[in-house]
Amino acid sequence: MKRVAEIKPAGDWSADGAIDFVVLDAQDRHRRRVVLVGERGAIYLLDLPRPAQLRDGDGLLLEDGSIVRVTGKPEPLVEISAANARELARLAWHIGNRHTDVQIVGDRLRIRRDHVLEDMLRGLGAELTYIEAPFDLEAGAYDHGDLDHAHSHGHNHGS
Repeated sequence: MKRVAEIKPAGDWSADGAIDFVVLDAQDRHRRRVVLVGERGAIYLLDLPRPAQLRDGDGLLLEDGSIVRVTGKPEPLVEISAANARELARLAWHIGNRHTDVQIVGDRLRIRRDHVLEDMLRGLGAELTYIEAPFDLEAGAYDHGDLDHAHSHGHNHGS
């Protein structure tokens, strides 16, 4: 089993040099310790001091210097757009008020499909588009990244 030494953020390494790739949905990409099986059958151990949010395109730098690409598994999502930035901010507030995971993509938001939230958003004037794509959720306010690209996933909402 090959051991992961560190995580290389997407854009900080050349994907052309990857020796293998692992396909994971958003939930499986938030890890501290896990055994991963590459698409070519090799086994990799991710064992970090803190949980990390792996993102589509990140590289897992192995102890031997080779890199395995993290590929986000397409998931059923809803892409949300609004008439203007103010309306999009209002929609984002309503989504956040429900403690829903969200991804920001340009001037659009993405969430996992949920008919209750979709009805609420439509009622607020949102335009919804159903897609299948990797879901790279936004790090929470209490998630603090550091140099090894690891993030905690704790939430502290006060008492």
